[in-house]
Amino acid sequence: MTTVRVRLTLIYSGLFLLTSVVLLVIVNTLLRLSLHSRIARFPGPSAGEAPQAPAAPGPGAAGAQSPLSELAQDVIHYQWDMSGLAIAVLTLVSVAVGWVIAGRTLRPLHRITATAQRLSLSTLHERIALSGPRDELKELADTFDAMLDRLQRSVEGQRRFIANASHELRTPLAVQRTAIEIGLPEDVGEIRGKLLLHNHRIETLIDALLVLSQAEHGLRKRDPVAFHEVVRLVLAETDTDEVTVTARIEPFVVDGDPVLLNRLVTNLVDNAVRYNHLGGAVEVTLAGGVLTVRNTGPEVPAERLDDLFAPFRRLHTTRRQGSGLGLSIVASIATAHGAVVRARPNPGGGLEAAVTFPAGP
Repeated sequence: MTTVRVRLTLIYSGLFLLTSVVLLVIVNTLLRLSLHSRIARFPGPSAGEAPQAPAAPGPGAAGAQSPLSELAQDVIHYQWDMSGLAIAVLTLVSVAVGWVIAGRTLRPLHRITATAQRLSLSTLHERIALSGPRDELKELADTFDAMLDRLQRSVEGQRRFIANASHELRTPLAVQRTAIEIGLPEDVGEIRGKLLLHNHRIETLIDALLVLSQAEHGLRKRDPVAFHEVVRLVLAETDTDEVTVTARIEPFVVDGDPVLLNRLVTNLVDNAVRYNHLGGAVEVTLAGGVLTVRNTGPEVPAERLDDLFAPFRRLHTTRRQGSGLGLSIVASIATAHGAVVRARPNPGGGLEAAVTFPAGP
């Protein structure tokens, strides 16, 4: 696929070659006509000059030409040869000059493209700030900067809303939980336990939604994180009494947010434990920058894999019902860290989820 710079260079050189050829044909044609016209107006031999003997008849007599006509033909041929050579050389020069001019013309577009590719929700403060004459490219860059200003204000407003919502939602739930624990005695039967269970589920759902929103808004700051230590910590804190967990962990460092990375691993492991059989197995592997969590469990149809990463989608009912946001949060956190999430069903049941991180620092 040819680039715009190549196409502009070809257009510049093509136009130069076309105009040069047209000019060459016109000039040489006019020169030939002018020379023959002037030769035809030359006077014949003077009165004192002996006339030339007529040429002997023969095969070449009809094509014989005067010395002036032969000189004119030589001049025209020489003109064609030199003009063609000059056009060939200048065409090569025009290609080089067109390449340089096209590069300088497209330089602002390259700057706009580089800025757009570098931008994310965590780098919305960057601007193109293109300087130069007020032309179409300057207008395009200024329009792009104005759009970034509006987008940055919108993202900052959403972040403030998330922070306020987190405080406003968690406070009444904490008060409600305290009221249930203190106000209801333990001998009221199952009512107290159900109220506490639903209170905990609402808190978990709100926390998951806030984490999902935070991950989708990108990372404000990146720090080197010992990802292998995060995985070990999550495995040590996970309740795995109902399944067997095996792990193979190699050292790996990720540039990112340690809290979100912890949540990514927690959700993957918790999902593998929750959607499993009693006495099943979970295998966690971290090698070569790829975190793989594989489990046994119910069969997962291949056509339903995309549903796993959609919010509030559940393929199976388990003993411990989740919020339906676990893998959605995993996908959002992975995207914020430049990682790729893939999943595939295991033969005989269960799922293998793999998160591939970019090379560490």
